[in-house]
Amino acid sequence: MRTALAAHYACALADAVFAPNAGISPQDAVIQLRAAESLVSGSKDLERALLSPAVTQNRKKAIVSRLADELGLHRLLRNFLLVLISHRRTSEFPAIRQEFELVVDERLGWIPAEITSARELNAQQREQIERVLGTKLGKFIRAHYKVDPAILAGVRARVASREYDATLRGKLDSMRQRLTAQL
Repeated sequence: MRTALAAHYACALADAVFAPNAGISPQDAVIQLRAAESLVSGSKDLERALLSPAVTQNRKKAIVSRLADELGLHRLLRNFLLVLISHRRTSEFPAIRQEFELVVDERLGWIPAEITSARELNAQQREQIERVLGTKLGKFIRAHYKVDPAILAGVRARVASREYDATLRGKLDSMRQRLTAQL
């Protein structure tokens, strides 16, 4: 779920990363934030320590600084994580990271798309779908794929507020609606 708080922090980080003298590419920032989140979420003890009010902010900052050193995080990302601790927003980190990726994609001209098919698509089919959608919308497509056998055959794409339905289930539903409207 997108929140105003996550968007605020994500935009602030994106502004810093997109600054001319940032010293890190937006793509590298996304990769490093994912690595940090993965490390924290992968260890229940670490996650509890960072979320616990019983652990002091200084101790949390020391933990994050050490993790940043071990992961080789860029100074901007390290400082950003320390800001999250200072502002007691550690619990929001996953949502902020997710929102940051959306902001980066938007600023780089990418648009997210959810593509659903009745069966797993191969690389060539995925590439073709992304190319057609990208050409139609004039943007690069960052596709997320899922399989839903209930659509029977074909593909459904949700991009922004639009839906493109080329599924057998969609055609059958459309036909049913037309037939019932004629009765």
